[in-house]
Amino acid sequence: MRTIVGILRGGPSSEHEVSLKSGAAILANLPPERFLPRDIYIDRNGQWYDRGRATTPERVLRQLDAALIGLHGQYGEDGEVQKLLERFGVPYAGSGPFASYLAMHKVMAKAHAQEAGLLTPAFRLIERAEESEAAAIEVTRAFPQPVVVKPVGWGSSIGVSVVGGYAPVFAAIQALFADGAPSVLVEEYVRGREATVGVVEGLRGEALYTLPTVEIIPPSGDFFSYGAKYSGSSREVCPGNFSRVDAEELGRLARRAHKALGLRHYSRSDFIVTPKGIYYLETNTLPGLTEQSLLPRALASVGVSLPDFLEHLVNLARAR
Repeated sequence: MRTIVGILRGGPSSEHEVSLKSGAAILANLPPERFLPRDIYIDRNGQWYDRGRATTPERVLRQLDAALIGLHGQYGEDGEVQKLLERFGVPYAGSGPFASYLAMHKVMAKAHAQEAGLLTPAFRLIERAEESEAAAIEVTRAFPQPVVVKPVGWGSSIGVSVVGGYAPVFAAIQALFADGAPSVLVEEYVRGREATVGVVEGLRGEALYTLPTVEIIPPSGDFFSYGAKYSGSSREVCPGNFSRVDAEELGRLARRAHKALGLRHYSRSDFIVTPKGIYYLETNTLPGLTEQSLLPRALASVGVSLPDFLEHLVNLARAR
């Protein structure tokens, strides 16, 4: 008898389209001989659909043996849908509600990373739009220019900009609040080589299996922005061209971040490698699984296919 696995995708976040692609990849690669997939779509207004028909979470979740979450951003990665799954007793792959919220809140994640000994860029949190002008003046004076302006709680680099000088910084902060960002982070711009490292629990008999480092080489004059991620203009090298010492350190830091944030099953952490050290940026609790995504690329480099990985995730979920 096949295990009924719900694949949650879509959602009300700004990453709706990316989530649809991750969900489609899961649906296409879940081994059919063992699992019966259920396509659960959540529209931008929060309406749930089961195989194309409008439904309620209570109705569809009670029919599942397990769930794989293809959602990204708000509602998917902030712990909200995890609370719902736990309420109805559905085993799911990925981190629990609090750890998901913690990792997605960039400031709280940084604080935990710092406590665990990871190096992070200097930053300033702006919690209200009314603070924008004073904050822009402060960071223009205190931080080397340019700086990174990003929303707290969004992913896929949506809304992230690299700007310098009072007027551009102020405008970037105002624009994020106008777009609905709950709070804004202004961060020191650290120049270096971008890297990301995935860890998977229980893979190949290891408590925390560390995947090869992926080196991200954005187009000249750009950072790893939303456009650079999904336009195909960035180069992603796996394994990255890092020294053995840096590669080992990146793996160690990714494992440390996973533990420090209390994450579960799998994650992917982002770093900047500089001559002064390796800076931790953030951790993704539900990394993308599209054809362009970094985690599947790292898995493939060590001979783990996406179907095998998805089967592993379902087994982890049901073993809780």
